[in-house]
Amino acid sequence: MLQINVALPSGKRKSLTVDESSKVGDLRILAQQSFGQGFLKLVSATGRCLADPAETLLAAGIGEGDHVTAIVQQANLAATEDAFALWCCGGDRVLTWGNPEAGGDSSSVQDQLRNVQQIRATLSAFAAILADGSVVTWGDPGAGSCSSDVQDQLRHVRKIEATDSAFAAILADRSVNTWGDQDAGGDSSKVQDQLQNVQQIRATNGAFAAILADGSVVTWGDPDVGGDSSYVQSRLDKVHQIHATRNAFAAILADGSVVTWGDPEGGGDSFAVHKQLRNVQQVQATRIAFTANLADGSVVTWGDPLAGNDNSEVQDRLRNVRQVQATSYCMSAIVAD
Repeated sequence: MLQINVALPSGKRKSLTVDESSKVGDLRILAQQSFGQGFLKLVSATGRCLADPAETLLAAGIGEGDHVTAIVQQANLAATEDAFALWCCGGDRVLTWGNPEAGGDSSSVQDQLRNVQQIRATLSAFAAILADGSVVTWGDPGAGSCSSDVQDQLRHVRKIEATDSAFAAILADRSVNTWGDQDAGGDSSKVQDQLQNVQQIRATNGAFAAILADGSVVTWGDPDVGGDSSYVQSRLDKVHQIHATRNAFAAILADGSVVTWGDPEGGGDSFAVHKQLRNVQQVQATRIAFTANLADGSVVTWGDPLAGNDNSEVQDRLRNVRQVQATSYCMSAIVAD
């Protein structure tokens, strides 16, 4: 038997007893149980990360009386429509389950999933950003898992956004690369020369909208769900934030006004409330409706009445609203009292 001294960075320590034939995974599980923590990363006294659970403690250089540091990791969860992916930031393994064709089977890329920083999902594919800025994809090829055409360009990736079947990656130089369903935002070739100094990207189910450093906006993808912003382009100036329903965008400008485009019935048409949209502080979206929280604490809604637009029954109570949150088809507001 071996006595291994395991300590958290906080200084809390445990002396754990394991069999001499134990593996790194055995010690990690015992440490997690002893400290009451779900996910721990073990680091030896020499600074080596003990990442392979199948490696024996002897092979890892861990012996009687050695000291090991246990670092608590935060678990993260991403989901497609039919599968889940569980990982810890900086971890060397991603657990997936669910429909294999929708991302539930990551076995073909598991050996590439090292130092995972972020995972994003379309309806049936996952994309993982690694510590070196490269990207690994798996799942349905028609929904973004096939990134071979742009793989050489996916370097120094900082963030990924997704429509239902396409991905858009912001690189370190603030340029953008896209892949997946061409009709749903996977093809950005028509606007590629404009996608410079990109600060933020938002997505509907089939289109992307990018805010540039100068506050202008570039859109691409399905024109019916926000990919075509030409009729409001002249108004998209000094944009601070963009929010999205399933099929429309709403941009908050520097002066607190709002510009919308996309499917009129899904929030793309705000003409009826346009004059009320002043000093907007916050916008929330259901699947097909928007709500705006104004500086005076009042609320303005537009889009599908069956998905949060119709607040007539509670309008007299929507005063001094501090925060609004949305489900797929409902809104909820916290008021000052």
